[in-house]
Amino acid sequence: MQDSFLFIIEMIGTAAFAVSGIRLAAGKRFDWFGAYTVGLVTAIGGGTLRDVLLDIPVFWMQDGWYLGVTALCLVAVIVFRSFLVSRDKLLFLFDSIGLALFCVIGIEKSLSIGYPMWVAAVMGIITGAFGGVLRDILINEAPLIFRTDLYATACLAGAMVYWIVLLAGGTTVAQGLSCAATVILLRYVTLKFNLSLPVLGTPPSDRFPDSRK
Repeated sequence: MQDSFLFIIEMIGTAAFAVSGIRLAAGKRFDWFGAYTVGLVTAIGGGTLRDVLLDIPVFWMQDGWYLGVTALCLVAVIVFRSFLVSRDKLLFLFDSIGLALFCVIGIEKSLSIGYPMWVAAVMGIITGAFGGVLRDILINEAPLIFRTDLYATACLAGAMVYWIVLLAGGTTVAQGLSCAATVILLRYVTLKFNLSLPVLGTPPSDRFPDSRK
């Protein structure tokens, strides 16, 4: 039951992140290979770093589903490009779903091999967010995680909710769904009310220091 649940959410997360990456690449007028590469890196980047840090076999090297799902997503974006590429809210939706589900996967995998919850929380953030960092670098954008949007913070909140449900004796499915729902809800609230973390900026007086001093 648990393995099936994790496989399903991993495939959905892979598709969601792949579409978000391919969609952004299409907006930058990448060719099909470039768009596929961006989509694949978005989908597997965070999990790859997680598995390397946890010293376990890298997940996508054990199963060809991830490459295949990304290819199907490329076909979907090519066929429905006029619908998918022109709608920013769809990108936000796919990105939020991928972020939420991969955060769950990172937590689950870390706990399953005996790591404590605080490590699992960090791995959840890495699994959810690092693929997006690589995606933004490849398309020459400032990574979303470092901007004002609630991204890694949403993963952290989701991990805390996961821990609470775990302590309360909830099932694996309940833990995962509550974590994912928290991440998606926070992302939605961020968009709706234009919320953000404070920006660490340079005081105006320090931006142009007096050269005579």
